[in-house]
Amino acid sequence: MQDTQRVYLPAAGKDWALPFYDPLVKLLGADSARLELLEQANLRPGDRVLDIGCGTGTLVALIKRRYPPVEVVGIDPDPKALARAAKKIKKAGAAVQLDRGFADELPYADESFDRVVSSFMFHHLEAGNREKTLREVRRVLRPGGSLHLLDFASMEGRGHHGFGAHLHSRRMKDNSENKILSLMSQAGFPESEKLSEGGVFFGLIRVAYYRAWLPEKAFD
Repeated sequence: MQDTQRVYLPAAGKDWALPFYDPLVKLLGADSARLELLEQANLRPGDRVLDIGCGTGTLVALIKRRYPPVEVVGIDPDPKALARAAKKIKKAGAAVQLDRGFADELPYADESFDRVVSSFMFHHLEAGNREKTLREVRRVLRPGGSLHLLDFASMEGRGHHGFGAHLHSRRMKDNSENKILSLMSQAGFPESEKLSEGGVFFGLIRVAYYRAWLPEKAFD
């Protein structure tokens, strides 16, 4: 059973800022970034998809809108964000399962999802919980399944200043390509790669797309 009293970083950083989270993320251009993430996920009818760190439910709602035959589950530790997600899902008339929990202690059976997606969540995790989260993702993925991760790219050594540099806090230092791919390998993914990198907020903030996947189960 999960400890729901654990400390976590809310989606907006502070609870009081939650009402501003969706408008801010939309302004940053996250909607188009999430569309690219879903294109890369290559969802198929009948797939079961898990969104870890689903927050206010923007991505799970988008998945159901674009891929109605897909079964969608979202998990997040923040009850206030989940309440907003539930309202969003109800307004959209979609069927999405929303659960409260932590990404490094997923309350789901082994091999129970075809895809796991994550958008702008990985940098929220403390360094010690990142590999644990990836190990849990690997556990719940079915053979042939894949993780599709979108997050801010590390800006170390790029000379960025101002808003972009402020957004990329100390947690972003662990978001380099080498560190993320290394964590995926350590978590047991035999294959992983950085698919691409793009920009949001008029290109001032860099984002990166990653994929890690499992081979199909061999036939006896």
